[in-house]
Amino acid sequence: MKKINLLIAVLLTSSTLFAQTKWNVDKAHAKVGFTVTHMMISDVDGNFKSFDASITSSKPDFSDAVFDLSVDASSISTDNDMRDNDLKSDHFFDVAKYPKITFKSTAISTVGDKTYKLTGNLTMHGVTKPVVLDLTLKGIGQNMRTHKPVAGFKVSGTIDRTDFGVGTAPATVVSNKIELRANGEFGQE
Repeated sequence: MKKINLLIAVLLTSSTLFAQTKWNVDKAHAKVGFTVTHMMISDVDGNFKSFDASITSSKPDFSDAVFDLSVDASSISTDNDMRDNDLKSDHFFDVAKYPKITFKSTAISTVGDKTYKLTGNLTMHGVTKPVVLDLTLKGIGQNMRTHKPVAGFKVSGTIDRTDFGVGTAPATVVSNKIELRANGEFGQE
């Protein structure tokens, strides 16, 4: 009987250790942003005020993680109302027709200690394309209030806005290359 109880305990522990765990973004400690070059002489930074993100992983180093991100395109902010309204219009994002920007990872590969290449599908302006982003695991800790595990990530990469049909402005006015960056703290459910 003791052997059966021991076997059951080992099986239960094993399934708990390797179970898929979901992590949700702590929006108070997260940001989704971008940088674009204007007139080939200055950089304009912007971000999205409304977004949601989660991670599902069964490994403590997140080497099998799946990242999901959904952004409300109408929440774009460059700290300039006139420019933001133009970006929301059919000249660029056409948020009335394409209200969401999404990313879902399809693969993750280890580059170094806590650094990865994150491959996934980015959907923007009704177009889905594969992209590869740089991902860094900033650290793992414990939420001081809930005492549950937390993890911090930083992601960055560059896309070509014309691949997604975003904007008709020539590259001399608004660069085609857009630097993406996001960082966030995720708490385990």
